[in-house]
Amino acid sequence: MERSRKGDLEAFNLLVEAYQGQVYALCVRMLGSREAGEDAAQDAFLSAFRGIGRYRGGSFRAWLLRIAANACYDALRRRQRRPAGSLDALLDDPDGPLTLTDPGETPEEHALRRELARELEAALADLPPEERLAVLLCDVQGLAYHEIGQALGVPLGTVKSRIARGRARLRERLSSRPELLRGLRRQEG
Repeated sequence: MERSRKGDLEAFNLLVEAYQGQVYALCVRMLGSREAGEDAAQDAFLSAFRGIGRYRGGSFRAWLLRIAANACYDALRRRQRRPAGSLDALLDDPDGPLTLTDPGETPEEHALRRELARELEAALADLPPEERLAVLLCDVQGLAYHEIGQALGVPLGTVKSRIARGRARLRERLSSRPELLRGLRRQEG
């Protein structure tokens, strides 16, 4: 970290390697496409490199994910000003050939799991951006509430309410499709 703050590009690249998966996953889920997620993640790392001198300690992951969230908000604002269709949607054929990833999974279970994933992604995309980001940081990235508060620059109570509202909306949406939840068996862990 110290070497990065002094402008050492190799040291910063090590930080990028350590956090690129988390930043990319957040951006893709916030923006709904791999291509937009890649662009936002790249913007986030460029901003982080330029602003690393302003990093004042605390959770580096929270600081970096906040920068990524800001990049996503910027992309969402640009999209609202100039909506555009995605060619990725044409390439990602959800009705393409069925490939089972778990040999113990039946074709019906695989299809239900796949449909549930699509429904969850759609439900996440419909959440207001503030709720979506809070839910993603908590439930996907695994940040603690205080880290989310740091990342978002909001009080702990706001973090809790955004997560609660977001989860409630997701639960409400998924409860309208009980067949997706009933057909899946729990993974043994």
